[in-house]
Amino acid sequence: QVQLVESGGGSVQAGGSLRLSCLASGFTFANYCMGWFRQAPGKDREGVAVIDRGGDTRYADSVKGRFTISKDNAKNTLYLEMNSLKPEDSAMYYCAADEGPMYAPQALGVLNVFGFGHKGQGTQVTVSS
Repeated sequence: QVQLVESGGGSVQAGGSLRLSCLASGFTFANYCMGWFRQAPGKDREGVAVIDRGGDTRYADSVKGRFTISKDNAKNTLYLEMNSLKPEDSAMYYCAADEGPMYAPQALGVLNVFGFGHKGQGTQVTVSS
């Protein structure tokens, strides 16, 4: 059974950094398209970043140049390095996984509109001004 467990969230001041991790189990991690999305209270889900099976990445315009998604297939772990954080980055951040044969450009759109097949419980990120 697919399990995704996020960690690394917290409270930081604007301009600070956080590194989120997502430990995956129950599936062949290297064969899945992975991503991060976030959702703030009263707002729609926003796909933040994706990384496909080949390691190609795509980012939402709102985080481009500040966030970096990466994965370690040997550790079954997905990461999201977040720098230059802004108050508008405050949200619950979720790790997501999908076994569909998607490339990164398509995957970000899918994550945004439909979501992926599996997601974790989320980790809260709060950025104060």
